[in-house]
Amino acid sequence: MTIQDLKDSNLIIFEGIVGSQAYGIATPTSDVDIKGVFMIPKNKILGFDYVEQVSDETNDTTYYELGRFLHLLMTNNPNILELLNLPEECILFKDPIFDMILDKKEEFISQLCKNSFGGYASQQIKKARGLNKKIVKEFDETRKSVLEFCYVPYGQGSISLNEYLGIYEMKQEHCGLVAIPHMRYTYGVYYDRNSDLLEKGVTVPLLHAPFKGVVQDLEKSNDVSVSDVPKGMTPTFIMMFNKDGYSVYCKEFREYWEWVGKRNQHRFADNMLHGGGYDGKNLAHCHRLLDMAIEIGEGKGINVKRSNRDQLLAIRRGEYEYDTLISEADAKIQKMEEVFDNSSLPENIDKEFINNLLLSMRKLRYGLT
Repeated sequence: MTIQDLKDSNLIIFEGIVGSQAYGIATPTSDVDIKGVFMIPKNKILGFDYVEQVSDETNDTTYYELGRFLHLLMTNNPNILELLNLPEECILFKDPIFDMILDKKEEFISQLCKNSFGGYASQQIKKARGLNKKIVKEFDETRKSVLEFCYVPYGQGSISLNEYLGIYEMKQEHCGLVAIPHMRYTYGVYYDRNSDLLEKGVTVPLLHAPFKGVVQDLEKSNDVSVSDVPKGMTPTFIMMFNKDGYSVYCKEFREYWEWVGKRNQHRFADNMLHGGGYDGKNLAHCHRLLDMAIEIGEGKGINVKRSNRDQLLAIRRGEYEYDTLISEADAKIQKMEEVFDNSSLPENIDKEFINNLLLSMRKLRYGLT
């Protein structure tokens, strides 16, 4: 079933423009998102052909079958509740039967909104923190090697292994590592000078098997290598591998390039242009959701068109400091918790009420008694 099928068969009972257009915070590049409700023919409910949702290829337009729509209402899904409270100018079509829902829209608001509106916003704030790190901290395309996380005591501090090897004209390939007991990720490093001489064409006796080096493959190794070292041989120096730091780096490197591959290039370009170090659209919607959650908890209903439009647009444009937005969001989360603790809203939606409404609408639509 396609959207055109819904229209050709007159199955749609409600549709409207949602998202940024409805909130009043759309920009010239904003999409026009449409959501709606349809009632599937009786024979498709009774048979195997029930369809609960129909969308276009980009998911910019989505229609929910009435049963699915009411189920989402019962969970206080923000997008679905907003559909019941659209500004008049955003309503594209309304069949009189849909008034059976609109006339009772206040009865669909419950304490569940704290998690559906505020909880979602809180999750997005956490993502915004992670995104901020990605925007501010870029990674080279080539992953750093294990060697760049190895350090050697030097003077009263330490220097990188690569720097140390450069000072003493050593090669990592000719090093042999032996773990030092009771010292986490710390190794005695033995150096094979004979291997240096052999590379230069000098004939020297082979006293032991070649060492494995600090790492065996600079590009692929994820850990240092240990070698068999002759008894009685004295370590040339001590080295520590910051394995925990390397693991964190590898995780962030992987996540960064996965994000680069999936990110919306247009939005990313806007974020880099405003230079705020955050996704302006994401944080604007986070603040909008938190504001709406507080209003719901205070008994002010669901106000889709935002009175603080100018402030939200300024967030989208990156005109606020990132730390300020995060701090204000944390304060709003705290206020939301307090408001819902004192709210008189019901804990959830009465399932029997939803079921009776669904039955009444279906009977009326299908001409049943």
